[in-house]
Amino acid sequence: MPKNSAARPMASGCFIALFFNYSWCEFKDCISHSHSSRSLSLSTKSAGESFESLRDRILQFLARFPNESFKLKELSRRIGIRDNKDEQMFRKALRSLQDENKILRIRGKKYGHLHKTELVIGRMEIASRGFGIVSTEETGEELFIPQDALGDGAHGDTVEVSIAAQRTKQKERGARREGEVVRIIRRGILSFVGTLERTQKQFFVVPDDRRMAREIRIAKDHLHNAIEGDKVVVTITDWGKNRQPAEGEVGEVLGKSGELSAEIKSVAREFHLITEFPHEVVAEAEAIPSTLPQSEIDRRRDLRKHMCFTIDPEDAKDFDDAVSLEPLPEGNIRLGVHIADVSFYVPPGSALDKEALKRSTSVYFPNGVIPMIPEKLSNGLCSLRPDEDRLAFTVFMIVSPRGSVKEYEIVESVIRSKQRFSYERVQEIIDRLNQNLPAATADAPFTEAIQQMSRLSSMLTKKRIKEGSIDFDSAEAKFEFDQLGNPVKIIKKSRLDSHRLVEEFMLLANRIVARHIGLAKKEEQAKPFLYRVHDSPDPERIGELAVFVEKFGFTLNTDGGVTSKSLQLLLDQVKGSEVENVINEVALRSMAKAVYSERNIGHYGLGFDYYAHFTSPIRRYPDLIVHRMLKQYAAGISPQERNNLRERLPYIAKQTSVMERAAMEAERAAVKVMQVEYMKRHIGDEFHGVISGVTSFGIFVELTDTLVQGLLHIRDLTDDYYIFDEKQYTLKGRRSGKQYRLGDPLEVKVVRVNPEERQIDFMLIEEERRTNVRRRKR
Repeated sequence: MPKNSAARPMASGCFIALFFNYSWCEFKDCISHSHSSRSLSLSTKSAGESFESLRDRILQFLARFPNESFKLKELSRRIGIRDNKDEQMFRKALRSLQDENKILRIRGKKYGHLHKTELVIGRMEIASRGFGIVSTEETGEELFIPQDALGDGAHGDTVEVSIAAQRTKQKERGARREGEVVRIIRRGILSFVGTLERTQKQFFVVPDDRRMAREIRIAKDHLHNAIEGDKVVVTITDWGKNRQPAEGEVGEVLGKSGELSAEIKSVAREFHLITEFPHEVVAEAEAIPSTLPQSEIDRRRDLRKHMCFTIDPEDAKDFDDAVSLEPLPEGNIRLGVHIADVSFYVPPGSALDKEALKRSTSVYFPNGVIPMIPEKLSNGLCSLRPDEDRLAFTVFMIVSPRGSVKEYEIVESVIRSKQRFSYERVQEIIDRLNQNLPAATADAPFTEAIQQMSRLSSMLTKKRIKEGSIDFDSAEAKFEFDQLGNPVKIIKKSRLDSHRLVEEFMLLANRIVARHIGLAKKEEQAKPFLYRVHDSPDPERIGELAVFVEKFGFTLNTDGGVTSKSLQLLLDQVKGSEVENVINEVALRSMAKAVYSERNIGHYGLGFDYYAHFTSPIRRYPDLIVHRMLKQYAAGISPQERNNLRERLPYIAKQTSVMERAAMEAERAAVKVMQVEYMKRHIGDEFHGVISGVTSFGIFVELTDTLVQGLLHIRDLTDDYYIFDEKQYTLKGRRSGKQYRLGDPLEVKVVRVNPEERQIDFMLIEEERRTNVRRRKR
């Protein structure tokens, strides 16, 4: 047999594939293309061709095939490059054309024509599975970037993307168009947290963030006293080329990798959270007098004799809001929501203001808080502590017996909280009153108001859901710590009626304020304002959710498009079931993300046409801005001030939305760190859980009592060979047909804990018994 005979069936197969994938006209074009390419490749350059002439010839060649791309050797051959000297000039010409954005270097080190290619710019995010998603700047379209098309792009980079014509990848990204990174416009993240490791020859950092897929080499003179095993912050000095390792310099040593204090610090650094206030910010806060100016008290509504009180978590120190209630004739109620007036202490353009915008939000870890403003303000002057005079913004609402707001009033006030309640204490009062038991003596002055508040909030909840709000009920965990700061207990928090009470009143006040500013009269021009908006969900994701819940016997009605009411009906169906948490989580992920915006599109999840954040200015910058705007519009705003607001709000909306998301991700990461630390003490212990995720590499299990999530590796399921069924969300045994699916209950044992990876590994109890039996037999 000739040496090349094995290649012949492949060529025949290529022809068959070509025949079935192209129309006859396209096939003819393909044949004519190959002939023209051959004829062009035979053309030769004139002796002593100039550099510019070669550049022109490259451009002319690529222009003839605008939808094709060529590897370096193929392009060199077709251009007619024949010796090493010409090859060097050819490569130099390619680099110069690429640097000038006249040609594209694309996936697989191929080169193509630029002008026939659609190019867009956007910010790239890398998913845990390695591919990228680029959100384009102009339209917000999300483009799918395969792992081998990332180029040298990294998570958070602003990149230029070449969009492949009409290519889709239904399995991984629905109907998103596919693109390829061709140029880095701007690096998004310049420093990373990771563990310093070494080989015999060099040091390198393995980033904690797996979205940074490359190691970072560290020269010895850039270690700055860091040693192997340290958790460090490293700044990139050279990103490298062609996915080669980057180079960096150690900027901070956080401690030993795996130690709790170092791991918590690393979360803050990983998400670029600022933990210390600059000197000028602290100085500005310290210079604020602790007593209220009499002139400020005199110009405000004096509500210090008003019966108002706060309801917060037991360990809270920053009290944003207080509530009050007065019965009125004809069954009406005067509800008061009193919010700390932070804007009085944080003037626009001050060091405090700039730092608050930079942070945008307070971040709450299980063992502490990173505040948005210094503690002198957050826990002191602004906090509505009992028996202390405080400046506030008050929203009074006259609510009818049916829960409708008949009229409202928004005033700058001075208040004096009469009591500081915890959610648990208010719940105890509500429970005792519902059982016709007397309240504790200390609570007696507040019991009637609390009872009426409980009834009112229940009515408001029912009314809101009836009108289209979705009431997601996600579970949360609370940690208890020993004197050394180690987590010793995890408690699954219940959502109490007292929580709902405060939530309903805050929702109502936020809605009133948004409508007050946003609902312009016919003769008025729309006022610039910062809204909290939530877009309707992607129909494709909702379709996937409907298919998903059907597998558990539940129904999501999508006829004529899904409504918030149909989603709420689904949540009502699953309430109390084994899969309640799982379906709640999947449903929540099917929703669009709520963000801040200067453009009002309403709030889909709440079913509100106008909504804003007003009630938490101590911990959220948007609320602080809303307070300022309320004052500006009440005092009268000049055209120049209006224009300034209109120009500034888009940046504020974007900054606060980005930082809110970073804070949420950091809070989840900190919870995971604490869960891992807690489970260190429980290696070998057995727990009950449910399957919360199924993947090709194993099963994620959430423990019922603590909400701790860990992984059951597929390699540890030794009784069968299990195959992942992505459509059914199951692992299925090839021989036995046994299935593991979302929501299934399991008994598991903790076998491994890895603080650096923030990973907990489980083993099935029955699997461990089988393993032990096999060992005994040996």
